[in-house]
Amino acid sequence: MARGSQDTSTASATVAAGAAAGHQGAAPEHRWWVLGVVALAQLMVVLDATIVNIALPSAQQALGFSNGNRQWVVTAYALAFGSLLLLGGRLADLIGRKTTFLVGLVGFAGASAIGGAAPSFEILVAARALQGLFGALLAPAALSLLTTTFTQPKERARAFGIYGAIAGAGGAVGLLLGGLLTEYLDWRWCLYVNLIFAAIAFIGGARLLHPGTPPNRPSLDVPGTLLVSAGLFCIVYGFSEAQRHSWSATTTWSFLVAGPVLLIAFCWWQLRARQPLLPMRVPGDRDRGASYLAMFISGAGMFGVFLFLTYYLQRTLSYSPVVTGVAFLPMVAVIMITSVTTTNVLVPRLGAKPIVPTGMLLSAGAMVWLTRLNNDSTYAAHVLPPTLLLGLGLGMIFATGMNLATAGVKPRDAGVASAMVNTSQQVGGSIGTSLLNTLATSAATHYARTHRPTPQLAAQAQLHSYMTAYWWSAAFFVVGFLATLLLYRPGVPKSLSDPSAASAPM
Repeated sequence: MARGSQDTSTASATVAAGAAAGHQGAAPEHRWWVLGVVALAQLMVVLDATIVNIALPSAQQALGFSNGNRQWVVTAYALAFGSLLLLGGRLADLIGRKTTFLVGLVGFAGASAIGGAAPSFEILVAARALQGLFGALLAPAALSLLTTTFTQPKERARAFGIYGAIAGAGGAVGLLLGGLLTEYLDWRWCLYVNLIFAAIAFIGGARLLHPGTPPNRPSLDVPGTLLVSAGLFCIVYGFSEAQRHSWSATTTWSFLVAGPVLLIAFCWWQLRARQPLLPMRVPGDRDRGASYLAMFISGAGMFGVFLFLTYYLQRTLSYSPVVTGVAFLPMVAVIMITSVTTTNVLVPRLGAKPIVPTGMLLSAGAMVWLTRLNNDSTYAAHVLPPTLLLGLGLGMIFATGMNLATAGVKPRDAGVASAMVNTSQQVGGSIGTSLLNTLATSAATHYARTHRPTPQLAAQAQLHSYMTAYWWSAAFFVVGFLATLLLYRPGVPKSLSDPSAASAPM
């Protein structure tokens, strides 16, 4: 009984401190319910990046759009989401996280309803862009709510373990759910299902979350917002153009050159702006910067795996969409178990330096293992083992990276720090998918041109393209291993062991 009173007093003091900053998340007795609400919203945003992939063939048949146009159903979401995330994170800091979270949910649900009922290709693409816009409000608000609600190290580790597991597994869950809805209901339900998620999260958020806006609110950095949004848009769009056309196309290289130039200009402006959109103190911390890089690289590798392994299971092993989704479930389970175990047991004792680089190495090894797949491979003997190894590696990366990317951040920067996590993963996923798809397509074309025509040539060329993608993904993770090994500080970060670190004045 005394212990319970002590925990309640500690939690109450934490919330009181948050209230003083105008950023409290929820009453202490409700904080685990808040985790459920936030996790549900995050699941909706993450799975929406993959759930529509399964529905695309049916949507294309129903609405009659061309193969050349179908990628816009995916790209429209990625462009809006990736380019507006930092703005969404800053708005959460400026106008309050509860308000931003609820507006994001309502907008995402409305856009999903429009997309589900879309009578034409143009309306479907517009709805997907709207989903990305409101997702850019929702995702950073959700993570920053988690950051400001859980400040005690043990509880924070548990909460971020669960949240990281959901973020890592959401893509695979989207494949399974998309297969079930498309096969047994209709492709439109891949969009309508968001209304159910959003309604539950909205009711929970409206009842549990406390309103709060920061005192002495700064003004929005409009030049910084325009520079970073345009820069991220150009990068994501440029890689999507490379996927559609070629690297030498004018639209490809012009956008890929403009993107980094705009981002460099953004960084220059942030060092001079009175009230910057992304204060350089946020990514300037070594552990935080390493975490953003880890999320970027793992996002690039992970989304590539979902794409090419999905093609392999369906085209080579002739799995249905539902069975394909089920095939990913063991990996999802390993990601979830590893995420929770890593943040609760390993990171508090060892810190991130041995954990994240090890996760990168395991993921690279899993990619190399996947290159051995061929027409005679079976799921149990050849697909399952490397995907379990990949789940182990990704589980070590995601939860740790998300935790350290927001640990120790000042309350007034929680939204934009959270947005950087989502931006890193989303832009990494967009670049990885486009880059790997372009490399795989080129490899298949080269293989077919340089080998003697046989009835099996097309299948062999496809397998060669998958193998090329897996080798490049392995290279991504090796780069991630070297970078995180060099950047992460040794030992347990003070921000994880001392909850007062985040509230210390700067």
